[in-house]
Amino acid sequence: MKRELIQDVNHEVNAETILEFVSQLSGVTQGFPFDHKTLVFKVGNKAKEKIFALFNIEDFKSVNLKCNPERSVQLRSEFEGVIPGWHMNKKHWNTVSPVPISDVPPKLFWELLHHSYSTVRNSLPVKVRNDLT
Repeated sequence: MKRELIQDVNHEVNAETILEFVSQLSGVTQGFPFDHKTLVFKVGNKAKEKIFALFNIEDFKSVNLKCNPERSVQLRSEFEGVIPGWHMNKKHWNTVSPVPISDVPPKLFWELLHHSYSTVRNSLPVKVRNDLT
């Protein structure tokens, strides 16, 4: 995983940098299961995989990310760019719009993307987690 993306406050958030970051996480696959423009990232294996992020690749403005419910409430109260997840379970998902589109700083965005990945990965069965490289 490219830790410097999380630590670099000024690292721009866009479709390309998200792809670069996610490509370095273990057990991640990507695809277009819903339509030709919604890029979906999953973690797991063929037997069990779960979504941890998705966004419109043609018109990048925001990313849906999984988040612990208590933290979601806090983030939504602090940032206009964090709203309940569009077309997702509002308790567990946020739609996050980074700077310059909204007020979510890049450092926080990268943290939230990694948090989403970790949350979903940790929810997988132990056998699946152990198989991820």
